[in-house]
Amino acid sequence: MTTTPTDPDPTMEAIGHAVTEGRLGNVASARHQLLRLWAAIGVAGDPLHRCTLAHYLADLYEDPAQALAWDIRALDAADTVTEQRVQEHHASLHIAGFYPSLHLNLADNYRRLGTFDTATEHLDAAKEHAPNLPQGPYGDTIRTAIEQVAEAISQRDTTQRVSAPGPTA
Repeated sequence: MTTTPTDPDPTMEAIGHAVTEGRLGNVASARHQLLRLWAAIGVAGDPLHRCTLAHYLADLYEDPAQALAWDIRALDAADTVTEQRVQEHHASLHIAGFYPSLHLNLADNYRRLGTFDTATEHLDAAKEHAPNLPQGPYGDTIRTAIEQVAEAISQRDTTQRVSAPGPTA
């Protein structure tokens, strides 16, 4: 098994470029780039590409219903990604580490839509998968967000979290 790619992955590079553009405030352009890529990848394309793209595209929508649709696509794609495929992209990644963030995003979207029981189910899944998070800033960010979403659910708060990724964060 190859643990590092022999050639750059142009699709992952294009996704990364669009994500950077979105984080710089060019949300409409980033969304357009990712939607074009989604059309090229197709619903049966590489599940790592679909998971990554849908996960980041969800962050570019302020409307929690639109974000939810993309987060569901990301989780569905993650369920078909193999560990080998993730390792081929980057040796330090493990598919198990994707699930805390994917479920967290779903929990947060359902919470913002006022669907608290379903939000709680996904929050519980995020917590269950949280031991798969790496130590360090990324893992700490996700663990903190899990706590924030849990608190918001307990308060039946549907407002967007200040720390949530997205165009208004």
